[in-house]
Amino acid sequence: MSAEINRRAFLKGSLLASAGGALGLTAAGKAMAAEGTPKPDPAKAAPAGNALPQGKIGKLQFSRIILGGNLLTHYTHSRDLKYVYNLCAHYNTDDKIMETLALAEQHGINTVSMHNPPGPMAVLRKYRKQGGKIQWIICPTATIGDDMKEYTEQVRRLVEEDGCEAIYVWGVHADPLAAAGKAELIGKAVEIAKEHGALSGVGGHDLKVVEECERLKIPADFYIKTFHHHKYPSGPKPDQLKGAYAEHPGYWCRDPEATIEVMKKVEKPWLAFKVMAAGAIPPADAFKYAYENGADHILAGMFDFEIADDVGIAKKVLADAKRTRPWRS
Repeated sequence: MSAEINRRAFLKGSLLASAGGALGLTAAGKAMAAEGTPKPDPAKAAPAGNALPQGKIGKLQFSRIILGGNLLTHYTHSRDLKYVYNLCAHYNTDDKIMETLALAEQHGINTVSMHNPPGPMAVLRKYRKQGGKIQWIICPTATIGDDMKEYTEQVRRLVEEDGCEAIYVWGVHADPLAAAGKAELIGKAVEIAKEHGALSGVGGHDLKVVEECERLKIPADFYIKTFHHHKYPSGPKPDQLKGAYAEHPGYWCRDPEATIEVMKKVEKPWLAFKVMAAGAIPPADAFKYAYENGADHILAGMFDFEIADDVGIAKKVLADAKRTRPWRS
């Protein structure tokens, strides 16, 4: 009986202690919220002597690492782990995205790239109104076809109303256009952005997008092309490479070796994305592979707590990089 009483007393005490601890943490959290936790200041740039290297495209300077937008738009490419999309949305609130943008600027990242869903775009606008200087590379989601009215209007708003510095053709649109022999429509979209005074690029997962644009001499200012190796545990096997990209198994660059060879001959700047295969390849491995095999800039999706480490990795890789393709920016 004595042992049973002691057991019950222990359990009761443990539960009360746990509850008290949780209540204490909650109270502490509320107190911090009431006082206001310090927010990153975009005006506090990285020290000049340790700045993140940049490259020039047109008249603009772009950091060698660019903040990718998928985590900001909550599209995580999480394969069959569907809960991660919801988890990302709960973590990357509007306020957290504002902090992330400011942290990126603090560490020398001067550009963000994403498509244009209304919610995240509203956050970018708010960030600018509050003094943020980060540049935008945006791909409009409007359809590209014979009637370019909606696409033209999206470009107009982005450039004239929002001050967007660079526009590019979304790979989701460019891939099927190139595959269907309609790359001239990609050229039409490129010209629309140029007519509105923005830098104008082309994105794609399919290497044929770049090949067709080069063949037709489409005057893009840059390419945004997927690039990563397949040496990761969940990477595709040779017989699984059915298309330009796939979510299951997760790959976004079907033929990295062919990409290296094609891009060697391309004189336009190359912004590589999906370099970590949506989180499957560690940054040090991914960045080294991308920079040393020809990428001029990389887009990296990062949570706020990853930015400092990833920028540090990029600086080290860039300092030691051995390339055969000349820097094109």
